[in-house]
Amino acid sequence: MSKLSNTSALNRRKITDLFGQSISWLFSSITIAVCFAIIIYLVIKGKNKLSLDFLLTQPAATMDQHKSGGISTPLIGSIILTFIGIIVAFPWSLSTSIYLSEYSERNPVAGFFRVCIDILAGVPTIVIAIFGLAIFSNPQFGFLSSMVEGVAGARKAFGRSFLVCGLTMAVMVLPFIIKTCEEALKAVPASYREGSLAMGASKWHTITKIIIPSASNGIITGVVLGMGRIIGDTAIVWLTLGGTLRMTGHQPWWLPQNWWSALTNTGSTLTSYIFYTSPAGEVDMPQVAFAGSLVLIILIIILNLVVEFIGKSKSIQKEQ
Repeated sequence: MSKLSNTSALNRRKITDLFGQSISWLFSSITIAVCFAIIIYLVIKGKNKLSLDFLLTQPAATMDQHKSGGISTPLIGSIILTFIGIIVAFPWSLSTSIYLSEYSERNPVAGFFRVCIDILAGVPTIVIAIFGLAIFSNPQFGFLSSMVEGVAGARKAFGRSFLVCGLTMAVMVLPFIIKTCEEALKAVPASYREGSLAMGASKWHTITKIIIPSASNGIITGVVLGMGRIIGDTAIVWLTLGGTLRMTGHQPWWLPQNWWSALTNTGSTLTSYIFYTSPAGEVDMPQVAFAGSLVLIILIIILNLVVEFIGKSKSIQKEQ
């Protein structure tokens, strides 16, 4: 009887394991299929418009998609905005994650911080965009955009520029980068800390020279996650950057003496350009919108490939 019961229990475990494995494989396959379906659909719809000229020319204000120009300024705008947002958010996020993982020791203040971070992660981006517009429209922040002129009795900043949008984006991605970096720092074995402190190193030296380099893969993942969210956001861009197709400010914008003017004025990104050219936007040029979407997806894929490459490179270095 005992042998039969053991055999029956073993068979039930095998069936349960097979069922769980099948369910996991099924939903993983569905996820991959959806991802590939989106990419293939964009390739089919946007490949005819995609060309080197499309990438290197500026967009034109027209209702004819054959005369719409390219996406050079929205593409550059996405890169500029991502750079500003990450430059501001990364040191802020890393410092917060270091405090939470290395210094907080589960005190009530750290618990309050974590609750606030979780709440910020759940705030819709449109709310963050309105908050950013309200804050940076104050005249004290006029140096980040420009002052409103020609309106009697009004003294306020325009509140729309690459700098304003980049700072607002930094607030939006903070919780995601903090969470990822904190988990990466916590994943470093305690023996690394103990060994370094036993050798006489200070806590800060241990954090900067031992823990952060050991957690670099996870930290890089957090940074790329933040970059992906910045590149793909539309609400914050539309409210705090504006919807002008080309760079505004002093022209030509690419000359070094005009960079600050370009950063403190309006422009566009790939997401706002896609919205503008889609049937839901101000014009109806679906072929152009699909081509812009394809470029956006390619950028996100490149970011993920870069993370994968860095992770493998570091793993090889550790093995050596």
